[in-house]
Amino acid sequence: MAATGVAGAAGMTALSGCGGGPGSGKVTLKLVAADYGTPGGNNSSKIYWRKLADEFTRKNPDIAVDVTVHSWNDIGKKLTEMVDKGNPPDIAQVDSYADWAAEGKLYKVNELLPIPAQAEFLVSLAEAGEVQRVQYGLPFVASTRVLFYNKDLFKKAGLDPDEPPESWEDLKSAARALKSAGVKIPYGLPLGPEEAQGEALMWMLGNGGSYVDSVGNYTINSPENVETFQWLRDNLVTPGYTEPGPQRVDRQKMFEAFTEGQVGILNGHPTLMQQADKKHLSYGTGKLPGSNGPAEGTLGVADWMMAFRKNGHREACGKFLAFVFDEKNHYAFTSQYGLLPVTTSASRRMRKDKKQKKLWPFLDQIAGAEFYPVGKVSWASTSAVIKKTIGQAAAKGGDPKAVLTSLQRKAEAEEEAGAS
Repeated sequence: MAATGVAGAAGMTALSGCGGGPGSGKVTLKLVAADYGTPGGNNSSKIYWRKLADEFTRKNPDIAVDVTVHSWNDIGKKLTEMVDKGNPPDIAQVDSYADWAAEGKLYKVNELLPIPAQAEFLVSLAEAGEVQRVQYGLPFVASTRVLFYNKDLFKKAGLDPDEPPESWEDLKSAARALKSAGVKIPYGLPLGPEEAQGEALMWMLGNGGSYVDSVGNYTINSPENVETFQWLRDNLVTPGYTEPGPQRVDRQKMFEAFTEGQVGILNGHPTLMQQADKKHLSYGTGKLPGSNGPAEGTLGVADWMMAFRKNGHREACGKFLAFVFDEKNHYAFTSQYGLLPVTTSASRRMRKDKKQKKLWPFLDQIAGAEFYPVGKVSWASTSAVIKKTIGQAAAKGGDPKAVLTSLQRKAEAEEEAGAS
């Protein structure tokens, strides 16, 4: 899943939103959604959507909902094919929207939802759903990142298991102690193609950098970002405190190694917490370290819903989306999958739910989290190149300035091509 990086169960399932099947209402909405379930598990998202669609149609008998659920491995390609063939669904739930918004294929959020419903979305997420200051993307679920560390390995290395590192120097010192204690991977640095853009941004934020500035211009090769990767190369990778080639290490591989007790410290999201709990791992969490103390912000990731104009079902789409984001329905989904709500009311509910106490540190950060610049039409292609390349900037013997400058030029070229 995009918000957590965990692929859902493979395959495709069509669901009817009412007992009589698609077409039994005056309007049949077609929804394409992603599966957040565990591969091979019995928690597929199709169960949630079936129940929700049936309940919606009982309350709105003139509107049927026909849902198709794809795995995260397939949904991007499947949805793009549908749109390119001129046959988009009425509503989609996926990880990006900007291209279709720029092409005029999506409804604006203010065409779908009344003002009180629009105001329910957390401000930082609503803004992340904008293209040229107009909101097209409806945040569906979100996650943030924290530092994870193995308490048993900290004890083994003579480190205080209740004090996570707060600065880069603290982190370096802890990694040195962990290596001396024989820990296989003192710090997990997954800069491989699975989600290098996320790990890289977390480190950039710790030094006052980012992918873009306050007005949306790319700043990939800023002095702050170059300094960040120089520090990673010289202080973690070259001394051997990470795996030898972090540019080839995928995040899920590192998560699995952490749950097996082989990694001392790494950055992670709520799903890692669930995986570690299943293995009964003794771990702690803390804020992301920064160059001079705890980082001021953290990475936020959201998945999105959107409504296509093609079939003209604006009013029906709006009704269904309002139902999806009703507090009870939205909270049912986020609490099931260990994700963060995107509305004020559901966030308050999670804050009061002691069963979700472990998610509170992630929830605390969401208002100040930095999200990928998904509203830029150039971001999808730029992100793809970053995933493949940016890890080279931290590699032993790598040239951070050259790598980041090359990425900056490619990003600017994509931006210029998208504007023409």
